[in-house]
Amino acid sequence: MTKADLIDELSKVCKLTKRESETIVDTVFHSITEAFAGGDKVELRGFGSFRLRRGRRGRNPKTGSLVSVPAKRVPVFKVGKRLRELVNASTVGR
Repeated sequence: MTKADLIDELSKVCKLTKRESETIVDTVFHSITEAFAGGDKVELRGFGSFRLRRGRRGRNPKTGSLVSVPAKRVPVFKVGKRLRELVNASTVGR
Protein backbone atom coordinates (compact mmCIF):
# COMPACT_ATOMS: atom_id res chain seq x y z
CA MET A 1 0.00 0.00 0.00
CA THR A 2 1.32 3.41 -0.93
CA LYS A 3 0.53 6.80 0.54
CA ALA A 4 -1.78 7.45 -2.44
CA ASP A 5 -3.60 4.15 -1.76
CA LEU A 6 -4.03 5.15 1.87
CA ILE A 7 -5.45 8.54 0.84
CA ASP A 8 -7.87 6.84 -1.60
CA GLU A 9 -9.06 4.39 1.07
CA LEU A 10 -9.54 7.15 3.64
CA SER A 11 -11.55 9.27 1.21
CA LYS A 12 -13.82 6.30 0.35
CA VAL A 13 -14.40 5.07 3.91
CA CYS A 14 -14.89 8.51 5.48
CA LYS A 15 -16.57 10.11 2.46
CA LEU A 16 -13.99 12.90 2.30
CA THR A 17 -12.42 14.64 -0.65
CA LYS A 18 -8.96 13.49 -1.72
CA ARG A 19 -7.55 16.84 -0.57
CA GLU A 20 -9.07 16.43 2.91
CA SER A 21 -7.80 12.85 3.12
CA GLU A 22 -4.33 13.90 2.00
CA THR A 23 -4.28 16.61 4.70
CA ILE A 24 -5.15 14.03 7.36
CA VAL A 25 -2.52 11.53 6.18
CA ASP A 26 0.14 14.26 5.93
CA THR A 27 -0.75 15.49 9.43
CA VAL A 28 -0.38 11.99 10.90
CA PHE A 29 2.99 11.46 9.19
CA HIS A 30 4.17 14.92 10.21
CA SER A 31 3.17 14.29 13.84
CA ILE A 32 5.08 10.99 13.92
CA THR A 33 8.13 12.66 12.38
CA GLU A 34 8.00 15.55 14.86
CA ALA A 35 7.75 13.11 17.78
CA PHE A 36 10.90 11.36 16.58
CA ALA A 37 12.70 14.66 16.12
CA GLY A 38 11.87 15.44 19.76
CA GLY A 39 13.15 12.04 20.91
CA ASP A 40 9.67 10.72 21.78
CA LYS A 41 8.23 7.30 21.01
CA VAL A 42 5.01 6.82 19.05
CA GLU A 43 2.65 4.10 20.23
CA LEU A 44 -0.43 3.09 18.26
CA ARG A 45 -2.26 0.54 20.41
CA GLY A 46 -3.05 -2.68 18.56
CA PHE A 47 -0.84 -1.66 15.62
CA GLY A 48 2.65 -1.17 17.01
CA SER A 49 5.14 1.33 18.33
CA PHE A 50 7.93 3.38 16.82
CA ARG A 51 10.98 4.10 18.95
CA LEU A 52 14.53 5.26 18.49
CA ARG A 53 17.07 2.46 18.83
CA ARG A 54 18.62 2.29 22.29
CA GLY A 55 22.17 1.43 23.24
CA ARG A 56 22.76 -2.21 24.09
CA ARG A 57 25.35 -4.79 24.98
CA GLY A 58 26.79 -6.75 22.07
CA ARG A 59 29.49 -9.33 21.52
CA ASN A 60 32.63 -8.98 19.43
CA PRO A 61 32.39 -11.88 16.94
CA LYS A 62 36.18 -12.35 16.76
CA THR A 63 36.99 -12.36 20.47
CA GLY A 64 33.61 -13.11 22.03
CA SER A 65 34.08 -10.26 24.51
CA LEU A 66 31.18 -8.01 25.50
CA VAL A 67 31.12 -4.55 23.97
CA SER A 68 28.82 -1.57 24.38
CA VAL A 69 26.85 -0.70 21.23
CA PRO A 70 25.93 2.99 21.41
CA ALA A 71 22.39 4.24 20.78
CA LYS A 72 21.63 5.56 17.31
CA ARG A 73 18.90 7.87 16.16
CA VAL A 74 17.34 5.16 13.99
CA PRO A 75 13.58 4.53 14.08
CA VAL A 76 12.59 0.98 14.99
CA PHE A 77 9.08 -0.46 14.60
CA LYS A 78 7.79 -3.10 17.01
CA VAL A 79 4.62 -4.87 15.85
CA GLY A 80 1.65 -4.76 18.21
CA LYS A 81 -0.06 -7.92 19.44
CA ARG A 82 -3.27 -7.45 17.43
CA LEU A 83 -1.46 -6.72 14.14
CA ARG A 84 0.88 -9.71 14.69
CA GLU A 85 -2.13 -11.99 15.31
CA LEU A 86 -3.94 -10.71 12.19
CA VAL A 87 -0.86 -11.18 10.00
CA ASN A 88 -0.19 -14.67 11.36
CA ALA A 89 -3.84 -15.68 10.93
CA SER A 90 -3.88 -14.56 7.29
CA THR A 91 -0.68 -16.46 6.38
CA VAL A 92 -1.72 -19.80 7.89
CA GLY A 93 -2.22 -22.39 5.16
CA ARG A 94 -0.31 -20.49 2.46
